[in-house]
Amino acid sequence: MEVADLSFFLAVARAGGVTRASKELLTVQSNISSRIRALEGELGVELFRRHARGMNLTHAGELLVPYAERVTQLIREVTQIVGDEANPLGRLNIGSMESTAGLRLPKVLSAFSAECPRVELSLVTDTTEALIAKVLDHRLDGAFVCGPVGHPDLVCDEVFVEQLVVASGPQVDDLEAVFAGQMPLKALVLRAGCAYRTRLEWILDQRDVPGPEILEFASLEGILGCVAAGMGITLLPIGVVMASQAASMLNVHRLPEAQARVQTLFIRRADATMTPAMTRFVAHTRELDQQEPQCALEHNTIENLRRIS
Repeated sequence: MEVADLSFFLAVARAGGVTRASKELLTVQSNISSRIRALEGELGVELFRRHARGMNLTHAGELLVPYAERVTQLIREVTQIVGDEANPLGRLNIGSMESTAGLRLPKVLSAFSAECPRVELSLVTDTTEALIAKVLDHRLDGAFVCGPVGHPDLVCDEVFVEQLVVASGPQVDDLEAVFAGQMPLKALVLRAGCAYRTRLEWILDQRDVPGPEILEFASLEGILGCVAAGMGITLLPIGVVMASQAASMLNVHRLPEAQARVQTLFIRRADATMTPAMTRFVAHTRELDQQEPQCALEHNTIENLRRIS
């Protein structure tokens, strides 16, 4: 049994078929199919049920998944651990919320890549809920998520605190009128699992506001552009709102401190080996809370916003 066979198996299990897995692995479908058949022959069981729409795991396949994840993770760690600690190598898979990736991480990723050029660094964006699941499943080495996170298998380091605001179109001067039902309420959000979406729903529930019409978007810039056009409201970090191309066309409303403050955490598995690459990356993440100019700018901006009592 080869580690590559297990990697191919996991890719097909995640993708639900060879076609999608081939795009992830950047290889031809026939190569994946032959490796899966070889693995099934070696184990003496079928790992997938084939059908017209793709492939589903059999019971044997489901049993193999956690072991395959552990084996591939250990191989990756071995590659990194036995390397030169002064010049780390290997692969580091990091996840992040889209807002953090665009606003906070460019300098960190750039500095880490310059210090550790032999490390193959990848960054994927997703919702907090999805990122936590991927770290727990060993699909990511670590991720930037919205806190709090209480899971016994995770180590959580606070990186910084975001200040959330409600953004509306220019026609909404009084958000309380919207909350009171005097105007139609539509919430523009990312898909389910987004922590900011969950926080907005909680804020509306605290105010006994009936459930708004939900409009889901694939990107933050799409949300803010449509908010500026008067389609509804959203809840996002002030830095994301002010950095948007649509910022000049938005009204931004301040929230009470208890509703506005949220932690951004860097999470990783508690049982994962701290490789030289991860040690260096964690050190760079801890520099995020020292970025005083950005924090000061956001604080001064917030002080001038409309306050929602």
